[in-house]
Amino acid sequence: MAQIEQSDKGGKKKKGAQKKMSIHVDFTPMVDMNMLLITFFMLCTTMIKSQTLSIALPTNEKVEQQEMNKAKDSEAITLIVDTERNDDGSIKKDDEGKAKNIVYYYLGKPMVTDENNDSIFEDSNLMRETFIGNDEQGMQQGIRKILHNRNKAVLEKIAVLKQQWRNKEFSSKKDINDSIYQARAKEIRNDSTLTRPVVIIKATPNASWASVIGALDEMQINQISRYQIDNINATDQGMIDAYIRNHGN
Repeated sequence: MAQIEQSDKGGKKKKGAQKKMSIHVDFTPMVDMNMLLITFFMLCTTMIKSQTLSIALPTNEKVEQQEMNKAKDSEAITLIVDTERNDDGSIKKDDEGKAKNIVYYYLGKPMVTDENNDSIFEDSNLMRETFIGNDEQGMQQGIRKILHNRNKAVLEKIAVLKQQWRNKEFSSKKDINDSIYQARAKEIRNDSTLTRPVVIIKATPNASWASVIGALDEMQINQISRYQIDNINATDQGMIDAYIRNHGN
């Protein structure tokens, strides 16, 4: 509250002299008001949602040995990521300045000839793709297309779920929110009645972290819940060396 006080020091005053006023402003009410406003905005303001990556984590379901062997034949796909490097160890880049990351892959078990044969790895089932992504029409390319086709049953059901979420077709009483959608999508990803791939991700000694992260991104994009990171073994390296001998870099 503001107060105006007239100063009076006593003594004689000159005729026509201007009176001096002393103004005192009490800021206590203003401080109280500011604290109330801050409290009001803190309680009523919606905070910005953290823009974090939502990862489709691997499922915790237990798989018996017989089921694992069956999965290797019909559902398993092994990705071996690699990065092309120069003689000095630096990463090779394409015309657009992107690192040349390669994905070797094979379906099911590695198919090699008799171990007593010197050409054990020459006719393996190893193939090679790249991280291309989608084309201008939105169609999958490269390793993304391979993974998409392997997990097609799950992706089709999630696409229907997403369309229903956008059209608000779930309930007449209340609309589905993001958490409910994510929960139902997780149920679809872990549905054992659907044909789902089991992906094993490996990395060569030359592979960069970007190539490994790219493989994990593909798990998220293709809604794959059953995957793991493993170490490359002698059979994998032998198949890669044979592929390079027969097809070049």
